[in-house]
Amino acid sequence: MAEPRIRVSAILRWRGSVLLCRHEKGGRDYWLLPGGGVHTGESLVDALHRELNEEIGIDDEPPVEGPVAIVDSIAPVRSFAAKHVVHIIFAGDLTGRSLEAVTSKDAAVRGHRLFSPDELDEVVLHPPIQRFLQRWTPGDPAVYLGALWAP
Repeated sequence: MAEPRIRVSAILRWRGSVLLCRHEKGGRDYWLLPGGGVHTGESLVDALHRELNEEIGIDDEPPVEGPVAIVDSIAPVRSFAAKHVVHIIFAGDLTGRSLEAVTSKDAAVRGHRLFSPDELDEVVLHPPIQRFLQRWTPGDPAVYLGALWAP
């Protein structure tokens, strides 16, 4: 199995909703919190700010809280491609910003959308942390959500 990959992401709140990025792979759509991989020698927060710029066009380094959660995504053994991603999740508030200018420089991102907590059960989210997102509030203690896999 390859070494685990570290991915930073952010719960970005805007008027009670959470911003997610739509990805497509193998003809299937799924959603992710905005973020991406950490480069060697890059701090977690620097990686997060770089990824927020690439994925949603936020280039002013908004303040973030956290980490607020950590999740392991480990592919089942029967999978032909061994994969292990450690998700380190931060949080930020987009209130007061216009989201009309949200754009992506990342070819993997196929769009963005705000989801209310009630809508999260209806989407394929990687990792599958819908329940956590529905109940999380700023200031909650950091939590390890365990090993969660979404095919």
